[in-house]
Formats: sequence, C-alpha cells, structure tokens
Amino acid sequence: MIKKSLAIVFGSLILSIGINAFLVPFHLLDGGMIGLALILHYFWDVQAGLAMILLSCPLFIYAWFKQRTYFYNSLHGLLVSSLMIDWLSPLRYAFSFPLPLSSLAGGLFIGAGIGLMLRFETSTGGTDLIAQMISKAMKLNVGAVIFLVDGIVVLLGYKVIGLEGFLYSCVVICIVGLTTSLIVSRQE
Repeated sequence: MIKKSLAIVFGSLILSIGINAFLVPFHLLDGGMIGLALILHYFWDVQAGLAMILLSCPLFIYAWFKQRTYFYNSLHGLLVSSLMIDWLSPLRYAFSFPLPLSSLAGGLFIGAGIGLMLRFETSTGGTDLIAQMISKAMKLNVGAVIFLVDGIVVLLGYKVIGLEGFLYSCVVICIVGLTTSLIVSRQE
C-alpha cells in the first residue's frame, strides 16, 4: 500500500511537470483523457486537472459496476494527478525550452509518470483505465494500447492545435507510449 501511494504521488508529480513545463507552453497534446482535458483547456481555458476529473466520470461509473478493482486502483491516481496538474500550473511560465526539446521531454516525463503508476497497478484512470482493461483481456502491452488511443485523441485536437502542434504532439505520444511500455514491461 505504501509503495502504491508513493507511485501515485511521484508518478503524478512527474506527469504534472511534463504537462505544465513542456506541453502547455506550446499548446501540445498528449492523448487520452489528458489530451482531451488539454483540448478543453486550450479551447475554453478550463483547468486541465478539473477537466480530467469531469471527463473520467463516465468511465469511473462503468468501472464501479463492472471492474471495481480498476475503480479502486485508479481513483486515487486520477484525483492526485488532476490536483497536481492544476497545482503545478505556474510551471507553464517558469521555463522556456525549444519546441522540439519540449515535445521530447514532455513525452518522457508523462510516459515515466504513467508507467510508474501502471507498474504498481494504479493509473490516472480515464483512457489508461480502458487500456488496462483491454490489455488484460487481449494480452496486449498496455503502452501499445495507450499509444493507439492517444493517436485518436491527437487527431481530434488537430483543429485546436494546428499542423505544427499536431506533428509535435505525435512526437509526444510516441515518446509517452515508448516510455510507458519500457517501464511497464520491466515488471512483466
């Protein structure tokens, strides 16, 4: 329980730094619920962490009735990471990195945070929750499933972020998927 709690806190911290220091300054996207929350943030200036919670509600309702273990394993990750994303939002203005470096570093930080949580059977919920279910049911690497879902979300955000943002967001999701896969596969 202590290891899982530490994984949630440190994973959420790393993830939040990746989002706020590297993605948001350039209006880049990750995939999944984080990407959807960032689309809402860029389009309507909604707090990204709050948007993650609201967007994840239907999945958590489903998990409550159908996959209660996933519900319990992801609820804390969702709440902690969402709060940290909003709490660390001042990082958006603290650094100035070039766009290519931001897309690489952002993907690395986010992938490391997600991977750390998944390694201890917790997550930020959202599409990570769906990916965990699909991964277990179909015996697929959870990082590969997350990568596929992330690609769909980035495509949805194309109109909001434009061509350059889209291309660098593709770099982000590739790095997130690779980093997550490497971290999670070390335990398998």
